[in-house]
Amino acid sequence: MSMRHQTGRRRRQPSESSNGSLASRRSSFAQNGNSSRKSSELRGSRPCEKVVHTAQDSLFSTSSGWTNFRGFFNLSILLLVLSNGRVALENVIKYGILITPLQWMSTFVEHNYSIWSWPNLALILCSNIQIVLVLGVEKVLERGWLGNAFAAVFYTVLVIVHLTIPVVVTLTHTWKNPLWSVGMMGVYVIEALKFISYGHVNYWARDARRKITELKTQVTDLAKKTCDPKQFWDLKDELSMHQMAAAYPSNLSFSNIYYFMAAPTLCYEFKFPRTLRIRKHFLIKRTVELIFLSFLIAALVQQWVVPTVRNSMKPLSEMEYSRCLERLLKLAIPNHLIWLLFFYTFFHSFLNLVAELLRFADREFYRDFWNSETISYFWKSWNIPVHRFAVRHIYSPMMRNNFTKMSAFFVVFFVSAFFHEYLVSVPLKMFRLWSYYGMMGQIPLSYITDKIVRGGRTGNIIVWLSLIVGQPLAILMYGHDWYILNFGVPSATNQTVVI
Repeated sequence: MSMRHQTGRRRRQPSESSNGSLASRRSSFAQNGNSSRKSSELRGSRPCEKVVHTAQDSLFSTSSGWTNFRGFFNLSILLLVLSNGRVALENVIKYGILITPLQWMSTFVEHNYSIWSWPNLALILCSNIQIVLVLGVEKVLERGWLGNAFAAVFYTVLVIVHLTIPVVVTLTHTWKNPLWSVGMMGVYVIEALKFISYGHVNYWARDARRKITELKTQVTDLAKKTCDPKQFWDLKDELSMHQMAAAYPSNLSFSNIYYFMAAPTLCYEFKFPRTLRIRKHFLIKRTVELIFLSFLIAALVQQWVVPTVRNSMKPLSEMEYSRCLERLLKLAIPNHLIWLLFFYTFFHSFLNLVAELLRFADREFYRDFWNSETISYFWKSWNIPVHRFAVRHIYSPMMRNNFTKMSAFFVVFFVSAFFHEYLVSVPLKMFRLWSYYGMMGQIPLSYITDKIVRGGRTGNIIVWLSLIVGQPLAILMYGHDWYILNFGVPSATNQTVVI
């Protein structure tokens, strides 16, 4: 018979006062020792037997029930700090201080102060033309001068043209620094998604108004035929879309559409939740965080990531697999640290700052993605604005039109993969599709964590491992090809790199 089924077996239960229980055992042992010593004196030199063994599991055994491992967690944090501190010190000793804030600021300064000296900023300002055009077309549609078929064609052409304009400008521009192009194209992608949401919601409002009008006509015809009030009803009590129809078309205004374009959301609504006031203390705190963390990210990239990527060019060119693996692992830690900092900077500091300025009350920009046990839950929780847009304007419409869940799931990831590649390949002016393949690879990985591993601790480890390894691998591949394309094979000399 195993120890698990033995009678009288002692099972350790986790408690809040494990140290207290240990002290009580020591106190008990001391008391027993004193009493046995006194008994020994009374009984002379006669030997005394004390029971010291009982049936119990070792603390590392799952069956012991012991869960208090806080000391090992503290040890892990300490080892992590020491190991990364050593790597950071080694980096400074090897390369010196590469951080150059003055050179960061010089990227904003041009000899020609015309607006076209900053083509990315000029494109963002010119996007107001599309915003005004959308509002004008919606007013025409509201009056019934054009139908929904025209609206479908208009929004399709508008989104395609809106996403094509920055591609043409970026590919024909000779500026080699892709950083500002990424920001500009990110703004254009956000605007394109907002156009889709704006068009969808206004279409739903027109459709609701049409249905209400038809039902009112039916009720009026019924009232002419009978005097029995039980034969017809109050539409406001029966129709759930009456509120949408009532808010339309008063929402078609410049203030409404520009509030939506500035709001930290991709899903349009007639009335957003609003806070009562702007909290100045909260605003100052988010502003300080945004400025400090932005400079910290730039410093880490210039001091830690850029030299590692530069030193990876030769091993990647010569396909030295052991050296490539070493570079990948060396890049993984700083890259993941920067990714976490970027997440906090953008999704918490920046979006909360914008929301506070606009008194936008819905602040759920992320959920507990760090506890994700499946890939699917990670993508549902780490970027809530995009997730809500995908569900509302891609997944749900496909399900209403009798597509399968797998088809809708595939289309959502395809759209996400397209925009990921769009934001990487165009600014770098090269098309390698690594980002696209990485996003589409999330589909089989999601199946593994959902169906095979079924979440749990193993699923959470797989989620973190895919982030820690996948991102630096893509950075090395894109960085290698971009550097070779623009500067040729780099030498082994260490020199300051300007981002």
